[in-house]
Amino acid sequence: MFAGFDYGTSNCAIGVVNSSSTMETIQLLPIDQGNMFMPSALYAIERELICESVGHNIPKTLLQNQYIDLRSSPLRQAQRVRREQDIRPNEQSLFVGQEALDQYLALPEEGYFVKSPKSFLGASGLRPEFVNFFEDIVTAMMQTIKQRAELALGNTINHTVIGRPVNFQGSNAEESNRQAIEILTVSAQRAGFKSVEFLFEPIAAGLDFETQLTCDKTVLVVDVGGGTSDCAMVRMGPGYRNKVERTDDFLGHSGERIGGNDLDINLTAKNLMHLFGMQSTLKNGLPMPTQPYWDAASTNNVGAQTAFNDRQTTHRLQQLMLDTTEPVLLKRFLTLRTNKQNHQLVRSAELCKIALSDNTTNKVTLNYIEDGLACDISRQQFTDAIDRPLNKILNLMEEAIKQAGCQPELIYITGGSAKSPAIRQAIEQKLGSIEVLDGDHFGSVTAGLTVWAQRLFA
Repeated sequence: MFAGFDYGTSNCAIGVVNSSSTMETIQLLPIDQGNMFMPSALYAIERELICESVGHNIPKTLLQNQYIDLRSSPLRQAQRVRREQDIRPNEQSLFVGQEALDQYLALPEEGYFVKSPKSFLGASGLRPEFVNFFEDIVTAMMQTIKQRAELALGNTINHTVIGRPVNFQGSNAEESNRQAIEILTVSAQRAGFKSVEFLFEPIAAGLDFETQLTCDKTVLVVDVGGGTSDCAMVRMGPGYRNKVERTDDFLGHSGERIGGNDLDINLTAKNLMHLFGMQSTLKNGLPMPTQPYWDAASTNNVGAQTAFNDRQTTHRLQQLMLDTTEPVLLKRFLTLRTNKQNHQLVRSAELCKIALSDNTTNKVTLNYIEDGLACDISRQQFTDAIDRPLNKILNLMEEAIKQAGCQPELIYITGGSAKSPAIRQAIEQKLGSIEVLDGDHFGSVTAGLTVWAQRLFA
């Protein structure tokens, strides 16, 4: 069988073609406690055990033996960790999806937790051991997703089309894209897929939307995902959708590593970090340095997380504790750092963003930091906080239109972050009177990938 696989920054989903009825339909499979969308998160009791789990779950003997040779040193470390930590062979040591979030929220100061690993795949300057580690994280997640999907389906999935952003990173895009695609390809093969193809995510979203069109249109597809935003200008409709070769129909595309995670990070820094002393002053009258706060919030940035947790930051914060005029607030920040609660804080901002889609204000409760700690945030404050990333998204739209050399007749917006009224309003204001339609903000990419998988593998 074949499937469309959205290995997303915020959520993962996998879809197949259901031919059980007289008309074929796209079916998204339950892969996370009965849900069709799985949070992109992984938690391990010890990080060394990720490699061990991958090795155990590679289905092909040849690939498994090759992997054991490549990871001989980390696998020995995993055995040592099991002995030292007295972790039994049958004890669950790896958690994916909602289970991973639950484990982290219950014990944030223990274990190894990573959210949105797709954000790291194209990071520049990664040493080989870090590339290998990210391969293992992605593989462990893909192995779990594939196993759960096949269990729900009652059949083996051999072939897949995986969605990819136009650019995984904003700088050094060509090299970043190559690195990310290699990681995803190797991971998918180790998960057990025999054939792996890729399709731009905005084009996948457009393919799903195209099935609904009754006449031909030039459509600007705007996909605001968790880690990236992508735009594509596409000719689509009844006159195009049965074509196998669609290169000439894709008139322009643009993309950058800017998405829902960046909105969450900006909201965290600008509307929550004041509770931890970010806007306080020092005894010499100078403002509190903001870099440690931005590093804490930038949970999608390898360099920022390394800097936030390194010894130099420890010494710097100790000195600031002597210099600040508001030690209570900075002590709160130190506690957050010690307890590894920065992911949890950004998660609170994400939930606030989601709530503000339907409400004009939202109360962010931070009892996990301190009893009674809370902050009210309005929709306008959210709009102000995301001004910079939002402008980058609007610029991507302009770039795709410029490449196409024509104006769109219709704008189709999708992606989880596109549900925000602030984003929709900005798009409408940017392009004037052109009609804007919403798609399935979470499932459209998966559905389009499944459509393309059918054309390639059926």
